[in-house]
Amino acid sequence: MPFAFPIKADLQTPVRRMSSTGLADARRGVQFVRVLAAAIAVLAATAALAPVHGQQIKLVRDAETEALLRSYVLPLVRVARTGAGATRIFLVNSPRFNAFVSGGRNIFVFTGAIMQSETPNELIGVLAHEVGHIAGGHIARQQMAMSQLGPLAIAGMLMGAGALIATSRSRNVGGSPIGIAGALTGPQELLRRAMLSYRRSEEQAADIAALKYLNATRQSARGLLKTMERMNRTSLFRSRGVDPYLLSHPLPAERLSFLQTQAAQSKYWNNRSSKSLQQRHALVRAKIIGFVTNFQEINRRYPLHDRSLAARYARAVGTYRFGRLPDAIAQINGLIRAQKRNPYFHELKGQALLEAGRAAQAIGPLKRAVALNSRATPIRIMLGHALLSTGKRKNLKQAVSNLNRATQQEPQNAGAFQFLSMAYDGLGNRPMAQLSAAQAMFLAGRFVEARTQATRAKRGLKPKSPAWIKAEDILTYRPPKYR
Repeated sequence: MPFAFPIKADLQTPVRRMSSTGLADARRGVQFVRVLAAAIAVLAATAALAPVHGQQIKLVRDAETEALLRSYVLPLVRVARTGAGATRIFLVNSPRFNAFVSGGRNIFVFTGAIMQSETPNELIGVLAHEVGHIAGGHIARQQMAMSQLGPLAIAGMLMGAGALIATSRSRNVGGSPIGIAGALTGPQELLRRAMLSYRRSEEQAADIAALKYLNATRQSARGLLKTMERMNRTSLFRSRGVDPYLLSHPLPAERLSFLQTQAAQSKYWNNRSSKSLQQRHALVRAKIIGFVTNFQEINRRYPLHDRSLAARYARAVGTYRFGRLPDAIAQINGLIRAQKRNPYFHELKGQALLEAGRAAQAIGPLKRAVALNSRATPIRIMLGHALLSTGKRKNLKQAVSNLNRATQQEPQNAGAFQFLSMAYDGLGNRPMAQLSAAQAMFLAGRFVEARTQATRAKRGLKPKSPAWIKAEDILTYRPPKYR
C-alpha cells in the first residue's frame, strides 16, 4: 500500500507521503474534500458513528486492492444501472469494519472491512448494500433534505447530536432518558428525528436492493448475512438503553431477522466464489495486514509454519517494512517464483528497493509490474519516481513518458504531476516543468500558487498550443464560492 494521505473533517487537506505519491481530486478537489467532510458530519450525527467526527480520515492507494474491489463492484453497478465508469472506490485506512457512500457515486471502503472479511462474498455483500444507496439516490436526497431544513435547523440538529454523544458517554447518564431528553429539545429535535427516520428507511431499502443485486449476479447473500451477524456480535450498532429512533440505522436484530428470512430463499444461497477469486481476496487481506499492523500481529496471524502464498506475502511485506531488506527481497523472490506473472509481487520488490534508496535496482521489477498490468496507474507512477530518482537523462526521458501516461489515466492525480514537473526540470524543459507544477498545485487546491506557475509557464510555451491552453485554463479558473 504505497500511498496515504489524511483528510480532516475541518476541510484541511494535509498530505503525508508513505512512499511515493498522493492523490487530489481534479477540478473537484476542494469540492471533494467538502463532500467528504459533510459525509463525516452526517455520520457523526449518530452516537454509533461518533468516533469518526473530528478525526483524520486517511485514504490510501494500492493498485492490487483497488483492482480487487473493482472486480467486486462492477457486476453490481451494471445490474443496478448506476454507471460503472462513474463509480469510484476509495480506501480508508481504518481497522473498523465499515463502508459508506458520499458525493454521489464514491464508495469508501475501510481496510478493516477487507481484513475481517474471510471470503469475497462477505465484502461483496457490503458493497451491494452501498450500491443500493447509490441506485436509490440516497445521498443526493439526503443533501437536498438537509438543504431544505435551512442552515439554522441543521446547525441545531448537529449541536443536538453532539450533546447526545457527550451525554451517551457520561457515566452519570446510565439508562436514564432524562439526560438524553434534556440534550435534545425544541424544534431541532423533531427535525433531527425526521432526518434519522428517513435514513433508517434508506438502510432498509439498501438491504433490499443488495439482495436484488446479489441474485441478479448469481451470488449468495450468505456473506451479507454473516456481516450482519458480526455487527450483532460486536455491537457495532448496538443501542441498548438508547431510543432506537435516535439511530440512523435499523437495529442489527431487525436487519438480521429480515436477511435471515429473505436471503435463505435465494436459489443462489449455496453458491461459492471461485478458488482463484478466493486466493486474490486472501492475498489482498494478507497484504493489508502486512502493511497496517505490527510485526508481532503479522506473525500471530501468519505463523512461520503457515506456508500458504497469502502467509508468505504478509510476512514478506512485514519483513521489508521493518528494515530487513535482504531477507525481504529473498522472500519476495520466492513469491515471484510461485507466480511469475503476478504484477503485484514485482511491484512489492520495486517498492522495497526504491524506499531503501536503491532506485536503479527498483526500475527492473517496476517495469515488469507495469508490463504485466499497464492500467495500474499507482505502479506506473512509482516507476516514474524510480526513474526520476536516478537522475540519469535517459531515465528522465522514460520518467516523462510514464508520468505523462499516468496523468492521462488519472488526470486527478496531483502526485503524478509533481513528479512530472521534477522530470521536466531535470531535462531542462522549464516551461513544461512550471506547467506540471501548476497542475499539481491546482489539483491540491492551491490556486494562487498554481496561477503563479501557470503565468511563468505561458511565457515559454507556444501560443495556442495544448500546453499553453492548459496554462490559460488554470489562470482563468475561479473556484466556486461556498456559503
